[in-house]
Amino acid sequence: MKNIRCKINQVTPFNEAVYQVSLTPDESIDFKAGQYLSVVMSDEDKRPFSIASAPNSQTIELHIGAAVSESYPMQVVERLKTAEHIDIIAPAGEAFLRPQHNRPRLLIAGGTGFSYIKSIIEDQIQRGQDIPTTFYWGCRTEQAMYYQQIARQWQQRHSWLTFVPVIEFADENWNGKTANLLEQIQTDYQDLSDYDIYIAGRFDMVGAAREVFREMAVNEDHLFGDAFAYIK
Repeated sequence: MKNIRCKINQVTPFNEAVYQVSLTPDESIDFKAGQYLSVVMSDEDKRPFSIASAPNSQTIELHIGAAVSESYPMQVVERLKTAEHIDIIAPAGEAFLRPQHNRPRLLIAGGTGFSYIKSIIEDQIQRGQDIPTTFYWGCRTEQAMYYQQIARQWQQRHSWLTFVPVIEFADENWNGKTANLLEQIQTDYQDLSDYDIYIAGRFDMVGAAREVFREMAVNEDHLFGDAFAYIK
């Protein structure tokens, strides 16, 4: 990992709580799909965010959830809005896509964990892989599912991908599952031993998922999530 200077191209709200950020690094970054970077706020303050773009992209995309004006991520958003450049440290993370694995893939995102999954799916597309892949995205409401359109487009264009949107509170027009994300996965699967599983979201959700998946015979050598490095 090293410090890299980036030009801030754009900071655009997806909705009231999530911002899309586009950066152009001064030099190419050799990262793997599913890795993350840290935004340097000061010498002692580096804040991690998943890289939403696939490797070989000319720009770096981030999705920053910042629902509260004084929140930790909103401070980063405000810095990005007012500056022309920002320093990042990249790449980092061990939960990157294992493209050499031929096992079916289960991708799971809670909220802005979608950014992690986006990098992995776009890398699979670029590689021309057709390994059966199911993507679960869980949010509280449809409005929170800020990039639903692109996820549905992936499914329409790629027969190997199944997208399962899951929200907890829905109206009669909702086209997806209405449930708790982990409960929906438990409903749909009995045994996870044959899957490569990639997961991102709030630490409490990821920790709960691991406990649920252990009861479903998950092979933890094939369970990938950077949150696990901080959850014992």
